[in-house]
This record gives sequence, structure tokens and C-alpha cells, in this order.
Amino acid sequence: MSIRIPDEQVELIRRSADIVEVISDYVQLKKQGRQYIGLCPFHGEKSPSFSVSPDKQLYHCFGCGAGGNVFSFLMELEGLTFIESVRKLGTKLNIDLPEESSSLNSSDTPHEKMRSAHELAAKLFYHVLTLTEQGALGREYVKERGFTREQIEHFQIGFAPDRWDALTTILKKREFSLDLMVQAGLLGERESKDGYFDRFRNRLMFPIWDGQGKVIAFGGRTISDEKPKYLNSAETPIFHKGQTLYGLHLARPSIRKEGTVILFEGYVDVIAAWGAGFTNTIATLGTALTEEQAKIIRRNAETVLICYDSDQAGINAAFKSANILEQVGCMIKVADMPEGMDPDDYIRTYGADRFKSDVIGASLTFMSFKMRYMRRGRNLANEAERMRYIEEVLAEIATLPRAVERDHYLRQIADEFSLSLEALKQEQYQIFRSKRKENQFTPEQQKPITPRKTFETKKLLPAYQNAERFLLAHMMKDVEVADLVQERIGGEFNIDEHQAIAAYLFAYYGEGNESNPAQFIQSLRDDKLVRTATELAMLSVNEQYEEQELIDYMKQIETYPKRVQIQEKELEMKREQDPLQAAKLLMEINRMKQELY
Repeated sequence: MSIRIPDEQVELIRRSADIVEVISDYVQLKKQGRQYIGLCPFHGEKSPSFSVSPDKQLYHCFGCGAGGNVFSFLMELEGLTFIESVRKLGTKLNIDLPEESSSLNSSDTPHEKMRSAHELAAKLFYHVLTLTEQGALGREYVKERGFTREQIEHFQIGFAPDRWDALTTILKKREFSLDLMVQAGLLGERESKDGYFDRFRNRLMFPIWDGQGKVIAFGGRTISDEKPKYLNSAETPIFHKGQTLYGLHLARPSIRKEGTVILFEGYVDVIAAWGAGFTNTIATLGTALTEEQAKIIRRNAETVLICYDSDQAGINAAFKSANILEQVGCMIKVADMPEGMDPDDYIRTYGADRFKSDVIGASLTFMSFKMRYMRRGRNLANEAERMRYIEEVLAEIATLPRAVERDHYLRQIADEFSLSLEALKQEQYQIFRSKRKENQFTPEQQKPITPRKTFETKKLLPAYQNAERFLLAHMMKDVEVADLVQERIGGEFNIDEHQAIAAYLFAYYGEGNESNPAQFIQSLRDDKLVRTATELAMLSVNEQYEEQELIDYMKQIETYPKRVQIQEKELEMKREQDPLQAAKLLMEINRMKQELY
């Protein structure tokens, strides 16, 4: 039998949770007046249209229409049920729910079982590395690599013993389904189908977390000559490489503070950089950066500093990643890593100070990196090669949105190759005109000549619809307004959604509840009504309203059906061929108009 969580417990959690703090774990928010704004996590965008109100404890996206309170945010973003979102926030706030509500816990679902098993495995591996004889080889290896106790503890580094059944035995004792553990990527099944074995053995183990710090996978590095050198968990129902960034939950506070994230190729680089004092660091998981990962990064930071290996593969990957990040609206910098080194090697060889000054501090703009990238392998002493290089650079310069940037790089080319600056400007402009004519600029690229700010045109709403919207906004804020409306027009709103919200609001106040938009919206169970009610609650309305203002709104609502009837009569009169009948219709129209005033 399903036992509900008492309303007073739900309301305690809702009032105790700061919606700005909760949403900031997922979205980089900036204060703007009384609101906070950011990029909507529910749809792709470059300009922030996602607004959070700390006063109303509500959020609303003016782009896609998503909206609600702190519970609905978690439900929509993480796919949780209402009860699961309540429990998640209750745990975060250290608010204990009644024992009888435990029957609603979702810990028995396959996905939760998989997460629990990964948490157990992480604890086992950490215990083996730090406290057991089986972890001696692992401890020797981390000592050679220079990992400190603090790094091991912060990143929960562990060691999988050189046994086939270490984790299998533990999971079996804890009564986990071993078939499910195969699906979770922790175990393998023998070809003879007569048993199971540990997938990770004799490897240094790095837990991989989701954005909220739940272990969902592992990366394992061999401490011997075994191949492959790095072994990551395969894709599972709870782990998708293209949607996961290593260390994001650990780095998020620093990223939010600095507005910049440093992106590495692997978790070892992140750990080394953290030991060198860089806490705003994340990494992809041995695969190329995906658009989904780029969007996650953009929601958390505006500037991305790419710090990949300096070999050809790393440089190519940095170039591709930079283009993807630029497409989602990030400002790009690329670290100047010396040839033949990766970040971990550099830090261990030269130390934190040199890494900060000579690598991170010497980072290139994306355009400078492009210019360096395009000249690799070219013989610029050859005239034909040199001209092709200059043409390619001019084509890239033509896409830059700011005149000062274009001028800066044109001067660099002019100085390096002893060319006329004026000639380069003319050539760059011709390239720009050609690209514009052929429509080669992407929608994300602003026109490099006289950039203009674009504004989204919004459809003007009819007077009666605006009247209903503002009246409902007042009603959610003030029970006396709701009483006045109920007495005069009841639920006679012209738009179905507004009529439904009014009906629910009258019932909400009828139960003795006080004015509280967030609490009222929480009582709604229809997603469409939640979105509409949230949008209305976020409207800016006059706190010191006059009663006449409310009466005017109600009059607009009351007279709208009559106005529609008048319009229909006027059309009928225009089509009428009989003069006498047309005169009768005109008299009726005049009478109906008089009744409006």
C-alpha cells in the first residue's frame, strides 16, 4: 500500500530549500535585479531566458515555457517522481521523513540498485588501496606517480585487487542480482554461463560520478604492462559517456566562483591539476567532446580553457572541441602545452607554479590557436603554401564579430609577412561579402561588419487575455483579490487554462490556505497548468494596486464574449444583401455596444 508523505513535511522541505541554491547546482545563475538568470537546462540556448525568483521560490523559462517550484525542477531535470524529489531534497537538508513513507523509496528500482552497487564498489576499492595488503602494489604505484593522500581521498581513488571474484563475492553477500550487475558493467558473465567475474582487476580505480556526485561508472588504469592501459566502464542504463564530465560536481563551486572551467582529456590530468591548486577542472572520458557535454559546460561557465595533450591527436581534439564549444556560446582559450607533454607530466616535472604561469597563464585565444593550427606542417617559405595559409586565416578572421579583433589579427599577418594592412582588409572584406552572399555564416556567428543586436519579436496579446493573466497573478498573491473575483465573475474566464487555474485557486483558498504562489503551484498536478501558473506568478504586478484596476480587468473579461458577438454581427451585416435586414442588424449592433458601457 502506498503511504503518502504528510503535507506539512512536504511544505517544511519546500520552505527550507533555497531554489536558487538548488538550481545553481545545475545552472550558472547571475543576479539581475531581484531575479537570477541563466541558460535554460531544458532546451539549448545561447542567450539566457531562464529566470529564478528567490522571493517567489519559482523558476520560469521564457523560451520553452518550463516552470514550477523546486520540486518540479528536480522532477523535470532528473526524471524523478514527486515523492523522489521530496526525498532528495529532504536528504540534502537533513530533514528526516516519517518512517511510514519509506515504502515510497525508489531504492528498489534497477537504476537505484546499480547506483548502490557502484557506491559499494567505490568503498571497497578505496578500502583495498588504503588499508589492505592486497592494495600494496596500488599504494606503491600511486607513490611513484606522486599522488598525495589528499588527492586519493578527494577523488576516492581505489584499487581493484588481482582476483576474479573480490567484488563478485561482496555483491553476492549483499544480495545484489548478479545478472543486473552485469548490465551495470561491474561484472562479466563466463562464456560457459556458469558464473560471474570482476570486470576490473589489478587496476587503479577512479570513480566516475554523475553531475550530483553519485558513482555511476569507473575508470581503471593498469599498474602493469597489461592492455588496455585505461579501461572505462561500458555504456550502461545509468552511464552515458557523451553526457558525463569527470569531476563536475567537485569543480562546480569553483567554476561558479571564477566563471571559467579548465577542460582536460582525462581524469589523471584533473587530479594532477587539483593537486597543483586548480579546482575548476573537469575532463571528458577518453572520447571526443560531444555537443551534449558542451551544453552542460556552457550552463556552468562562460569561459572554457582547453588543456589537452600536445601531440598531434591532442591538438586535433582541442581544435574540434573548441569549435563545438564555440557553437554553444562559450568563450574559448587554449593552453600552450609544450610539445611532447601532457598536463600530468608537466606538473610532475616542473611543478604547480610553472604550470600556472607558463601553461595556463600563457593560454591562447581561439583565433591565435587556429592560426597556429593551420600553419602546422606547412612550409611558409614556399610562396604557394604561404598564400594558401594567408587566405585560410583571412577566411577565419572574416567570421570574428568584433572589429577590434579583426584589426588585431590582420595587423599580425601584415607584420609577419610584410604585407599591406589596407590590402589585407580589402581581401578580408571581399571574403566576408562572398561568405554572406553564399550564406556560409552559421546562425551563431554575428555579422563581422557593423554587428547589430537582434531582438525577438513577441506576439502582442489581446486586452482580455492580458487582463486575465494579470488578474490571476494578483489572485495568487492576495486572497482578498481572489474573493473579490469569485464574488463578481467566479470562474468565467475566457481561456480554458485560466479558468482551470482560477477554479483550483478558489478551492485552494477554500481549504484555508494562505496566499503562497509556490505552495499553490505545488498543489497542481497538470504539467501544462503548472507551467502556465508559474509564468503568471512570475509576472511583475503592481503591489500597491487600486481596486479600480481589478474592476477594469474584470470588465475586460466580462465584455469579451459580447465583443465577439458584435464582431460576428458586423460581419453578418456586411454580407447582408437586404437593406432592411442590414438596418435591423445595425440597430442591434448599436444596442449591444451601448450595453458594453
